Amino acid sequence: MPAPSRRFSRRTFLTESTAAAALTAASYSRVYGATERVGVGFIGYGLIGNRHVTDFLKEPDVDPVAAAEVHRGRLAEAVAATGGRAKGEADFRRLLDDKAVHAVVVSTPDHWHVPMALLACAAGKDVYVEKPMSLFVREGRWLADAAKRTGRVVQVGTQQRSGKHYQRARDLIQGGAIGKVVSVRCQSLRNAYPGFGNPPDQDPPADLDWDQWLGPAPARKYNPHRGIYFFRWMWDTAGGQMTNIGAHHFDVADWILGLGTLKAVSSSGGRFALTDNFETPDTQDALFEFDGWTASWMLRECSRGAYAPYPLEFFGTKGSLGITRQGFLVTPDLDTPAVNTIPGVSSGHPAGGPKPIKVVGGPRPRTEAITDQTGSEDEQFRGHVRNFLDCVKSRTAPHSDAESGHRVATLCHLANLSLRLGRKLRWDAKTETVIDDAEANRALVRSYRAPWDRELKAIGVGT
Repeated sequence: MPAPSRRFSRRTFLTESTAAAALTAASYSRVYGATERVGVGFIGYGLIGNRHVTDFLKEPDVDPVAAAEVHRGRLAEAVAATGGRAKGEADFRRLLDDKAVHAVVVSTPDHWHVPMALLACAAGKDVYVEKPMSLFVREGRWLADAAKRTGRVVQVGTQQRSGKHYQRARDLIQGGAIGKVVSVRCQSLRNAYPGFGNPPDQDPPADLDWDQWLGPAPARKYNPHRGIYFFRWMWDTAGGQMTNIGAHHFDVADWILGLGTLKAVSSSGGRFALTDNFETPDTQDALFEFDGWTASWMLRECSRGAYAPYPLEFFGTKGSLGITRQGFLVTPDLDTPAVNTIPGVSSGHPAGGPKPIKVVGGPRPRTEAITDQTGSEDEQFRGHVRNFLDCVKSRTAPHSDAESGHRVATLCHLANLSLRLGRKLRWDAKTETVIDDAEANRALVRSYRAPWDRELKAIGVGT
């Protein structure tokens, strides 16, 4: 494999990034021919990074130019996955400095998503960034604004929007198939009891640049549970299953119904069951209030419960629609007189009580029963990649743009914040602030660790 390039001058990068940020959106909007190839740089090569390299390389118009990783073993695997065509970089900033890279794929831990995407936009690159788009609320606004300011295409990795059966489900709901939607249920249930253990702090693996892995996150001693894969359940680097799984469910809700009318969030729970050294909740219930409807989230990490085939379900006045990545089911409600649903009414209440209404021929379904089990995760991932590449060429908005990624991540962050503060949060969607809660508003933003705070301030963003 090509040898990883040396860490280059921060001064050089800041100079070039600042100059890039000053350019207009039009300066970056190169026109691609239909058959022109897109040079892609891959940042991060973990579970999802491997998936993205595979899917991007299946597209006929992709050139794998570079791959960046802070773990030497993974860097070697990433370069090998491209057939040796990509240049290996230990520092992602070298990749951003490469003029042959037109677009970058950010498949890193959550705390790196926005900083890397911001620096990529400033360097004139389009960005495919994994979900959740941000680590805290203000970050999402910075990236959404930067995408508009620089004219960059930013696609968030919520690939369900590119699935055909998801698109059909959206058309059905928006077309009134289940009536007026009044509630959405989201859940994540698994049996991870008794937990993942309690490894002690220790020296980082020799192959891992721990300081670079932490990047803008607070300096911490290395612990396997703060590192590869397990970062998902530490507050410094992620938001637990709410942002890991919930972000996918709420993204579908945003796409179909819109999350822009959020009014309040209340959440409770904790790490009640699992006896390990993770920080995010293993049990969580959250309620989100919108104009005319609500959404709920239920997390259980110690029990799968009774079989629930659809972890995301929309409830309307005619029926419900439950959906997974494999398919969906529309379940009609019967057009039954309300009085007939009263307990005991069919056998008769005492004198003066309600009486049943006889329905000739029996109650009829209010809508059509529909099932579609044609879903494929391969189709969703590849469709999302193809949509991104098409938008890179056409300069049009992708299926999951930065604004949608910000709305969805904000919902998740507010739920976690409500849990951690122990109170309901009332939200002003226009100003993106918590109403009459100074402590909560302070928690909407975090500080980046040096030198990343300076690098981001140099391109006009940051704390």
